[in-house]
Amino acid sequence: MSRVAGWEAAEYVYTARRNNSLSSSGRLFAFTFILTVSLGIALGFSLIFGAWPILPFAGVEMAVLYLAFRYMDRHASDYERITIRGDNVAVEVHEGRKVTRLEMNRCWARVVCARDGSRLALRSHGREIEVGRNLCNAERADMARELARELRRI
Repeated sequence: MSRVAGWEAAEYVYTARRNNSLSSSGRLFAFTFILTVSLGIALGFSLIFGAWPILPFAGVEMAVLYLAFRYMDRHASDYERITIRGDNVAVEVHEGRKVTRLEMNRCWARVVCARDGSRLALRSHGREIEVGRNLCNAERADMARELARELRRI
């Protein structure tokens, strides 16, 4: 049996998280290393060969890389959680600072999935929330089958 916030028993809990191959400190180390090497090479070429136009390009390259690493750090803790408890289905999506929560009646909830698994959503009474953003198509299709089975179980 799974436990969720509040320590109330839940029949079913599915949590999908991003795959984070580097910790926050690992990302900082990788960025610092790349920054040092890139700016070192640019500075060396600038001083030795007089190729000063390399410096602004290296600076722009590092600024773009910084923005990419910052985006990765902000979204490292993103997750989606689907909880089925009695007649209630709760979907909670955390993306960066944005939190979306939708509750629906289990009897009316329907799984909507594209044939190729490219899109998965839960729908009830005209409201729909997309789930499985962090999964590949095959995993999304498996999740759709599993969710449909759990919604039918009473």
